[in-house]
Amino acid sequence: MFRVVFRFIARFAPESVSVTPDIDAYFSFVLRMFIAFGVTFEVPIAVLLMVRLGVASVARLRQARPYVIVGAFVVAAIFTPPDVLSQLLLALPLWLLFELGVLLAALFGVSRTVSDTSSGPAAG
Repeated sequence: MFRVVFRFIARFAPESVSVTPDIDAYFSFVLRMFIAFGVTFEVPIAVLLMVRLGVASVARLRQARPYVIVGAFVVAAIFTPPDVLSQLLLALPLWLLFELGVLLAALFGVSRTVSDTSSGPAAG
């Protein structure tokens, strides 16, 4: 991703300008991206845990899909440099991993409250 973003930024610089970020700006950018992508790839686990703990249901997460898409682009706009390419490179995986989390939650995410009530002894 870094190679793509740096090439993209270098293309927009005029020929008279040399694109040479200082080491502090470079490390700040790289660390921000590592943290942002690290959190992004934890989204499916967080979604599955939310459903398993009964915090949210799969139906409710599906209803929240439009808000999650907008939220993914807002988060990407905050954490990435001000260009469209790097925003897309963060927002799309964030959204797709949310969808993967919802799919996994639908397959494996029986909430604790539902499983406790359904597996309890029958009254009779």
